[in-house]
Amino acid sequence: MKGYVHSLQSLGTVDGPGVRSVVFLSGCPLRCVYCHNPDTWEKKESQLTDADELAERLLSFYSFIKKGGVTFSGGEPLLQAEFVTEVTGILKKAGLHVAIDTCGSPVTPATERLLEVVDLFLLDIKMTTEEDYKRYTGGSLQATMAFLKRLEEMQKDVWIRHVVVPGINDTDEDIERLATLISGYKCIKKVELLPFRNLCLEKYRALEIPFQLENTPPMKADETERLERMLREALKL
Repeated sequence: MKGYVHSLQSLGTVDGPGVRSVVFLSGCPLRCVYCHNPDTWEKKESQLTDADELAERLLSFYSFIKKGGVTFSGGEPLLQAEFVTEVTGILKKAGLHVAIDTCGSPVTPATERLLEVVDLFLLDIKMTTEEDYKRYTGGSLQATMAFLKRLEEMQKDVWIRHVVVPGINDTDEDIERLATLISGYKCIKKVELLPFRNLCLEKYRALEIPFQLENTPPMKADETERLERMLREALKL
């Protein structure tokens, strides 16, 4: 089976536990205003990669990632659930931990099979109201929360991620709503607030795509830390 692979980071430390290889897949159902990877939105024939070939390349890093693992990111991995499932099966036979960075959509029968074999889900809850979710991402908060509920039912480990953008979702009220949304889920093992950065601006210019947040300042580290403390206190973490 072949899948659309945009790029591969051989060694990383921010997309799951330990040192990991990160596979960036192409194709995404959302158009988040703060997206750092607009070059992964569309699938291109030149990016088609065989599942065995990708697994072999990932396993070549085994000695470095054996205590960490592999994370599939994107784009959106769920759009290529069958491909990711096939690669994951090979990696699991080698004893590697597998994570997926996802928005939780779309959900199909193929997605259900993928959920069975993945160890950790890095679930992006992008906004805290349905209106804002649709406005700033084109997606659905309800769909993301339904996905989280399914992971809870399956007792899968989850890390919640939430990008904080000045002027959009950086208020105390936003963080209080996030706490309300995710409280009570035993599957959630970690919560991360990620500060907005505009380092992706050159990518948009190269692709000749307008970047809606071009004039939005980066999120201040101390304010992000304050909001994260508030969130942890609300969740009793």
